[in-house]
Amino acid sequence: MAPISHGPLPACVEGFTRLQQPVTQIIDGSTMTGAADTQAAIEQPREDGLFSSNATTEDGAAEPDLAEAIASADPEAGLDAGPDNEAPEQEKALPVSAFAAFGLRQELLDGLAAIGFEEPSPIQKAAIPELMLGRDLVGQAQTGTGKTAAFGLPLLQRLDPGQRTPQVLVLTPTRELAMQVAEAFNSYAACMKGVKVLPIYGGADFRDQIQHLRRGVQIVVGTPGRVMDHMRQGTLDLSGLRSLVLDEADEMLRMGFIDDVKWVLEQLPAERQVVLFSATMPSEIRRISQNHLKDPAEVTIRQKAADGRRIRQRHLVVNGPQKLEALERVLEAEGSEGVIIFARTKAITLTVAESLEQHGYDVAVLNGDVPQTQRERTIERLRDGRVNVLVATDVAARGLDVDRIGLVINYDIPFDGEAYVHRIGRTGRAGRSGEAILFLTPRERRFLGGLERAVNQPIEVMEVPGNASINQHRLDRLRQKLTTTLQQPVCNPEERALLAEILQRVAQEQSCSPDQLALAALELGLGGKPLLLQGEERWGQSRSGTPTRDRDRDRERGGERRPFNDRHQERSEDGPEDNMERFRIEVGWRDRVKPGNIVGAIANESGLAGRSIGKIRIFDAHSTVDLPKGMPDDVFADLRRLRVMNKELQISRLGS
Repeated sequence: MAPISHGPLPACVEGFTRLQQPVTQIIDGSTMTGAADTQAAIEQPREDGLFSSNATTEDGAAEPDLAEAIASADPEAGLDAGPDNEAPEQEKALPVSAFAAFGLRQELLDGLAAIGFEEPSPIQKAAIPELMLGRDLVGQAQTGTGKTAAFGLPLLQRLDPGQRTPQVLVLTPTRELAMQVAEAFNSYAACMKGVKVLPIYGGADFRDQIQHLRRGVQIVVGTPGRVMDHMRQGTLDLSGLRSLVLDEADEMLRMGFIDDVKWVLEQLPAERQVVLFSATMPSEIRRISQNHLKDPAEVTIRQKAADGRRIRQRHLVVNGPQKLEALERVLEAEGSEGVIIFARTKAITLTVAESLEQHGYDVAVLNGDVPQTQRERTIERLRDGRVNVLVATDVAARGLDVDRIGLVINYDIPFDGEAYVHRIGRTGRAGRSGEAILFLTPRERRFLGGLERAVNQPIEVMEVPGNASINQHRLDRLRQKLTTTLQQPVCNPEERALLAEILQRVAQEQSCSPDQLALAALELGLGGKPLLLQGEERWGQSRSGTPTRDRDRDRERGGERRPFNDRHQERSEDGPEDNMERFRIEVGWRDRVKPGNIVGAIANESGLAGRSIGKIRIFDAHSTVDLPKGMPDDVFADLRRLRVMNKELQISRLGS
């Protein structure tokens, strides 16, 4: 396939236009198959050090995380990458000279500076020059290696803002990933005028997406089902498409979307660039690469496992509205001498900090709006113990090194494995042990496996602490404070003598024993607040019936999942398993629905892992599906409105 032309080539790829026989070379932990001319250019030392022959970049080094750029825009709206979305001046000052060596336009370099990108990761070094040539590419890389920037930057470099129809289409397996990738594009292009990015996925207003497409967008990021719906309706014009990206292709295969992906590929213009990224390369993904990509460059990243041996990692599942209360309970039961709470946005850091201050915690905030001088004072207060809880965003906490941090809480999940590694690395410093706790909503459970792969170890499950655990911790903490005060008095000798005189006088006046005086002093220290928690506990009930991660692992160990197209062939009249419940949905064979469509739609909306969905039987006008018992009402309501093959599921319990 001839490279897609878009003006003069940048300096970093000038002279690469002759593609010769491919060669293979190890570059900073990545294996790249590309043109000999390209390879020679990479091996040649550069003054800026980007491809220096003695570079020692670690395997699997990742792009700086995008968590600060992930959550501010309306996911259903077109994301206008204009000047209004610029980051604070503090973040803009970061150097990006290494990325400048690729020949990226200045607007992109300014956008990278705003989000703190300094050095390209191995996959970016290998992939960006090839993609800027217009070549197809197959990349094998885990989450956290920097692949979003690896394909996003060269595609933005070659974008024509004057063309109002989509030039780039990115297919992702889930709507969360679609939102993440769209926000990443938006952050990279924050300084490029006229660039619009639109995420499209099931569950969002179809008409609103049509309006944004009619107004004109250059980049569309979406799930296969919704992209197909727009293509069939004629509302998504891909006649001018230049590049298609298949992100996490193996996950799309696992969720049953691979036939949809093939259909989309068959509708695209013959002259287009295809980029495929996958953590693994099953045979079906390899066949897609062979059938739909032309002479692709191949990039493989061997990721170095994170060393989390000194950090105990746990996760809990909690609904969004209960997160603040769950956080307070975790701090009560697990709190240590120093805590960092990571939140996704500046607004969330302020909300969390205000809530904790109301409960008596010494809290400080670090986000992109905090000036450098105040940041330094805050870190010093955390280091010397005047602040015990720090609520921070990823960008603001970059480079934070405080030995006394004993607990890291991921209040919001990072959608990047390297960001997770960076976060938990704030504890367990200087050879000490540490604790890390990850908060997940039911819909975010699917990302747990990727984070476990990033740290190369399981993240064990935990429950929201109950009253008994919190009360025991309060008693232990009070006893420890008394012991410490006896051993290391906080008052000077004169004040201690005055306190002793007061105790002696009260004892004589009230004729009380020393034990009675001590109890009165302890009650005075409580300030009228109850020592123990009382009342009803709802946490166990809120999670009842939710399939646990351990159960998911047991099913994995039991063998490989059966293909989706085998499920509907079971004609047994047996009822669902004990832990499952049978539902009816109003789509069937006449709607051209496949088991994979049902699994993918329900998994995407409910947060269930695909393996947790039971038997599926498809009939002419309806289907049945077995789901875990105890489905929350709000999830059930969302599923009723969910559309598959452009038709609402109208899910109902069988027999109701």
